[in-house]
Amino acid sequence: MANTYAQIHIQAVFSVQDRNCIIRKIWKDELCKYITGIIQNHEHKVLAINGMADHLHIFFGLRPT
Repeated sequence: MANTYAQIHIQAVFSVQDRNCIIRKIWKDELCKYITGIIQNHEHKVLAINGMADHLHIFFGLRPT
């Protein structure tokens, strides 16, 4: 259909098993970059990614195709 527009946004929260605080600040940025790369390789768009020592929040745009 002409002029059809779809926009899908997803928020995912990943938690460490038993909510242990094992995500260290020294490598949290590398973990976020790695997860961003996985999402981008599937042609989706990461809008925000951040977290704490026991969980990560990822907000991304999902391609409708």
